[in-house]
Amino acid sequence: MELFGFDVRWTLPERLLSIEDYRRAARRRLPAMVWNYIDGGADDLVTLRDNRSAFDRWSLVPGVLKGIEDHDTAATVAGIPLALPVLLAPTGASGMAHWRTDLLAAAVAERMGTRYVVSTASSWSLEEIAEAAREAHLFQLYPRAGTVTSSLMRRAWSAGYRTMMVTVDVPVKGSREGERRTGMRGNGLPPILTPRTALNFARHPRWTYDVVRHQRFGGYNFVEQTGIAAAVESLHIQERELMQSTLNWDDVAWMRDQWKGALYLKGILNPEDAEQAVRLGFDGVVVSNHGGRQLDFAPASLDALPDVAAAVGGKAEVLLDGGVRRGSDVVKALALGASAVMIGRPYLYGVAVSGAAGVRHVLEILREEIVRTLTLMGVASVGDLDRSSVTPRHHEFK
Repeated sequence: MELFGFDVRWTLPERLLSIEDYRRAARRRLPAMVWNYIDGGADDLVTLRDNRSAFDRWSLVPGVLKGIEDHDTAATVAGIPLALPVLLAPTGASGMAHWRTDLLAAAVAERMGTRYVVSTASSWSLEEIAEAAREAHLFQLYPRAGTVTSSLMRRAWSAGYRTMMVTVDVPVKGSREGERRTGMRGNGLPPILTPRTALNFARHPRWTYDVVRHQRFGGYNFVEQTGIAAAVESLHIQERELMQSTLNWDDVAWMRDQWKGALYLKGILNPEDAEQAVRLGFDGVVVSNHGGRQLDFAPASLDALPDVAAAVGGKAEVLLDGGVRRGSDVVKALALGASAVMIGRPYLYGVAVSGAAGVRHVLEILREEIVRTLTLMGVASVGDLDRSSVTPRHHEFK
């Protein structure tokens, strides 16, 4: 409507123009315990912070007068054509952000021309998510060579998943002190209820109502029931069966033999590990430090990317996960050797703020920023990005 010649639009109180805007809005909407679970990291948060600051160490190299009208953001991952080189990463217990996160993330991802990676610890079962989706999404496995792993792989294949990511950087859960200080137990659910946490829940009545009514916050690939008791049992199964420090290369080689679809190894920072994955026939690797939630002082994902990409040498796809908050971050990652990136926290911010609309807007923001960055750089397509598209900001290196 117009008022005194001005275009007046009714909007949310927040000016949601960036991923950081969504982050601030999500923090206000979630209890402190949940916020620390979603946004926190391990120990002193060094790797968590480095995942972001690593992008600041690279400048983009622009070219002018290129005469380019259209800009292509299409990419391919595991043979799947994507309209946007951004996948939605697996996030365990995502029902704590919004009780329908898994279903909404899958639906929005496919509408935006990309895919969702369903977590082993998802708040909806892999079958429920597949039944609600129209496209084939990806499945992420916390592995152990044995009965539980075999069952999950068979279930995923039967449900229509043809691409699997095996996460290998969680031999034990990292120490996330922020969660524990705000009421999360050291081993996860259930929370420790104190007068302080109860008051914090009371200050977030919408979130508390959804949790109590729907009880979709545990890992429902291990139990058939919903509810607090089922969530606790699912967590115990995960830690007992899937977080194993004895896991070795023979175990993932066995998984490669068993899985007939595309297979990626997630949690790679060392070029030698990437080379071994290629030798075993993996179709790709995901350069990731688990969002800074596991080993503190591990390299930032972007810092590790160039050496991993060089070690792979085009024999497998390389994806990046960790710290992506801007379209320019996506451009830098692609220039340094990634085929695509994955985002976790950004879409959780979006879904916590406004459900499916928030997830969609987060992806739209990234798409607009990618196109704007390509335009300003004079680059026609994300496929044209390479090492010459970026340059180190030398004053950052000492």
